[in-house]
Amino acid sequence: NIPDVKGREDIIKIHARNKPLSEDVDVKRIARLTSGFAGADIENMLNEGALLAAKENTAEISMKNLNDAIAKVTMGPQKRSYVITEKDKKITAVHEAGHAIIGKSIKNGDQIHEVSIIPRGNAGGYTLSRPETDDRHVQKTKLLDMITMFLGGRTAEKLFLDDISTGASNDIERATNIARNMVTEWGMSDKLGLVHLGNSGDQVFIGRDYATRASYSEKEAALIDEEVKNIINSCTQEAERILSENKSKLETMVDILLEKETIYQDEVDLIMQGKTKNQILKAIDKKAQEEENLEKPEQQTQHKLSVDELISRAEEAEKKQSKSQESTDTQEKPKRKYTKKTDKSNKE
Repeated sequence: NIPDVKGREDIIKIHARNKPLSEDVDVKRIARLTSGFAGADIENMLNEGALLAAKENTAEISMKNLNDAIAKVTMGPQKRSYVITEKDKKITAVHEAGHAIIGKSIKNGDQIHEVSIIPRGNAGGYTLSRPETDDRHVQKTKLLDMITMFLGGRTAEKLFLDDISTGASNDIERATNIARNMVTEWGMSDKLGLVHLGNSGDQVFIGRDYATRASYSEKEAALIDEEVKNIINSCTQEAERILSENKSKLETMVDILLEKETIYQDEVDLIMQGKTKNQILKAIDKKAQEEENLEKPEQQTQHKLSVDELISRAEEAEKKQSKSQESTDTQEKPKRKYTKKTDKSNKE
């Protein structure tokens, strides 16, 4: 089975034995953020974190490196080399801002860790939210909130761009699957009641799940489709309400995403608090400056030591050269003896 949070914590400690983790790394928090990870995923995540630290030329793996590694393992690598038009950037920014604003506004939403308009994996942009608990049961209100968040991107495009794009295909598929399972498998439809209406086990090919026969009538099939549409429509209306009430926050997030491309939990929280674009950009710059200052003293010390060492070596070399020159000048040059050869010796 997939390990629980305690198991993940122990697995992280095993795979981190020979990896230098910085002081800001919280193993318990990493264990909570990796809900659903198998042991191999955790090992891969730590290896990716080590590679990211090496690319930054740092001696230790930071919490930021591990957060980026979690995103890479779950969604694939960033594709910064892609050439993206300004039009696509704007659509992606509005779409992801819609997901993030709703994710922060719904009652049962997970924490938003990162929002980006940089392509990753097969996605043009992404909103990364991770559960911090291993809940075995999901309640109906949580499922409805999940559907609402999935539909937030398309709803934002419709409200703020007066048009819609193809970027919501995966969101619509996931939302529809949840709504259909609510109706057919989890007994969450008032019209159909507590009846399991999934596919039966009667298979066309023995031992293979190539095709299955529906276990309900055409009339019930129509009711299922109607109930699924009702759930989707209800969640869409809720998404429209949330985004309409938070129009200024969405616009602020879009502007910051277009400028910075990626924002994190702290910036998302500031946006939801109603801070202006300039205030948030100053906070981002201040945070970057503080991180730079933490690394700067070490770099200056190393630079100073290397310079002092070079000066010391140069002075020693100069002294040696001077002493060598003085000893050479004081020594007498050896006199060479020439012997004049006679004609006889020449003949011989």
